[in-house]
Amino acid sequence: MKRARTAVAALAAAGMLLAGVAGCGGRRNQASTDTGEEVSCEVATETRVGIATGNSTGVYFALGNAYAEQISEASGGKVKATAAETGASVQNIQQLVAGTYSVAFSLADTAADAVQGKASFDGKPQPVRALSRIHTNFTQVIVRNGANITTMADMRGKRVSTGSPKSGTEVIANRLLQAAGLDPAKDIKAQRLDLTKTVDGMKDGTIDALFWSGGLPTPGITDLLTTAKGQVSFLDITPLLPVLKNINPVYEEGVIPASAYGMSGDLKTIVVPNVLLVKEDLDPNLVCVLTKALFQRKPQLEQANAAARELSLATARKTGPIQLHRGAVAALDDLAAG
Repeated sequence: MKRARTAVAALAAAGMLLAGVAGCGGRRNQASTDTGEEVSCEVATETRVGIATGNSTGVYFALGNAYAEQISEASGGKVKATAAETGASVQNIQQLVAGTYSVAFSLADTAADAVQGKASFDGKPQPVRALSRIHTNFTQVIVRNGANITTMADMRGKRVSTGSPKSGTEVIANRLLQAAGLDPAKDIKAQRLDLTKTVDGMKDGTIDALFWSGGLPTPGITDLLTTAKGQVSFLDITPLLPVLKNINPVYEEGVIPASAYGMSGDLKTIVVPNVLLVKEDLDPNLVCVLTKALFQRKPQLEQANAAARELSLATARKTGPIQLHRGAVAALDDLAAG
């Protein structure tokens, strides 16, 4: 009998330990179920929030870490947030749904695929909602000048980094290659690398071209253009925009200003918005707190990266086809009312 009680106690202790690990590993330490009650925008007990960002030299990571810090500050320490480096959009959504993280950065095209059950989420619509539209991602395609690449079609047979596996960059890269008549699995020597390794490969000549979808300026791209000045060039991809818009209307033409990277002139490219995502059943009071922190602490986020300047109540709700979480709606209504 004594042995049985000892075994039960050991199991209980193990269960408490596992629960504590889950709470420190990016998961909330309370149940995330939306009970349907009116949104008060108050979090009753200390809550842990994990934020899925992206590559360590990208804008998602810079903003995500700053956002985590500001959430903790804005809530008086009641919501303790941490940001984690990830492979970005597709992986972020998968891990958000799995409960590894409470908040996830994502490209709007990937998020649209998720809620519609398309592409990487084929046949399985994901239960996610938007917290807000945030900054714009600029598609940046850069080639080594000695690689003889002047159009997307010239990438045939070349060593091309299409971004981290399961990233939004990889989604756009593959769509652009297909739009140019290339099969990403057969017609290029695909290097599925994060931005840090990609930049290193461009510098040492082991990679001929790279795709990157990120805010401005992206630290890793700044590093490449500075250290390999005169050896690499941007590729104009806007002729492929009509094909991409047929896939998803969120794709638009945009401009990378010369000032972003100290270039001699502006560069046309294809842009897509970013969104912050949460699970549809996340506590709306927590979502309200997270949304308010995003806008109330905007000056501090701008100090982390200039992309945060795009945060605006005027565009925050433009997340279609991803619905806003009802906690975010409550927060935006309060903020708009002043």
